[in-house]
Amino acid sequence: MKTKHPVIIGIDTHKATHVAVAIDTQGTRLAALTIPANPKGYLEVERWSQSLGKVQAFGIEGTGSYGAGLSRSLLDQGHNVVEVTRPNRQLRYTQGKTDSLDAEGAARSVLSGQAAARPKTQSGSSEMIRHLKIARDTAVKSRSQAMVTLKTLIINAPADLREALDQIGGKVGLIRHIAAFRPRKIDNTMASAKAAMRALARRWLWLHEEIISHDKELERFATERAPNLMASHGIATLTVSEMLILVGDDPTRIRSEAAFAKLCGVCPIPASSGKTHRFRLNRGGNRQANAALYRVAIIRMRSHEPTLAYVKKRTKDGKSKSEIIRCLKRYIVREIYSQLCVPKTAKIAA
Repeated sequence: MKTKHPVIIGIDTHKATHVAVAIDTQGTRLAALTIPANPKGYLEVERWSQSLGKVQAFGIEGTGSYGAGLSRSLLDQGHNVVEVTRPNRQLRYTQGKTDSLDAEGAARSVLSGQAAARPKTQSGSSEMIRHLKIARDTAVKSRSQAMVTLKTLIINAPADLREALDQIGGKVGLIRHIAAFRPRKIDNTMASAKAAMRALARRWLWLHEEIISHDKELERFATERAPNLMASHGIATLTVSEMLILVGDDPTRIRSEAAFAKLCGVCPIPASSGKTHRFRLNRGGNRQANAALYRVAIIRMRSHEPTLAYVKKRTKDGKSKSEIIRCLKRYIVREIYSQLCVPKTAKIAA
């Protein structure tokens, strides 16, 4: 039965199934539905929602994980999708927890305006960059582990083998030498050490080639999306890639420069009480993006003339190095926002 009021659908997502609850804009619960987490279920929830009345919005938990497929499907159909964070733990403690209650809570978060964020589309070049960077980061971690283990084996190797390897200069040259080992039958510690070292050296070389391949693709995407940013002092491929992943394929999701700063965790948090007026360091936001901004600030503090002049001026004002770095990160955010989030028409008008 259709209601005369607009409908809001809240959805609690899981790996195998999703639970949807519909409420109207008066807060009345209308119906509930459980669907399989597959394309057939996505179409079913859309038809079901249309049968209840005019749908104002879908509030979905986990649009970047279990709810990604449903979110993409609804966005492709032109629906208004809102990203909902996990339920408040205090409310969950007092009201209990079921999938149906969580879905209803998601709908009421949208109704109250508490949830208003638009999810990423996850269908453009930013998503491609995210995939490649995930593969690259795991490869870098595995390569480091292989190197640490290889060094340990060299230290504990038989004396003759260790002495011979100490004579080889250069990390890559040493690894290639070890990768060329041809141990015969493994019947002594020398042969077993060589076999283990060769396996680790070949793994390191394979991962090294994989990382180089990912870096080339990431550089291509970053140069296509943000050529001016790539040319900025201290900003390289990985920083641009991290920011493109954060912004997504729809820059209009980020309403303002201040919102972008908060997303990166570089805006101060008010911590005032009574006669005390102060701000504290923001520990939230995307920590990978925050770390990328820190690296850019450190590089510019070493060799960027305008930054060196700014550091000198702020030091005279009594600011500490940490405080200066926080200010620099905020300026860098402003620069990145102007390149990635401000429409070209707005730049021309300005």
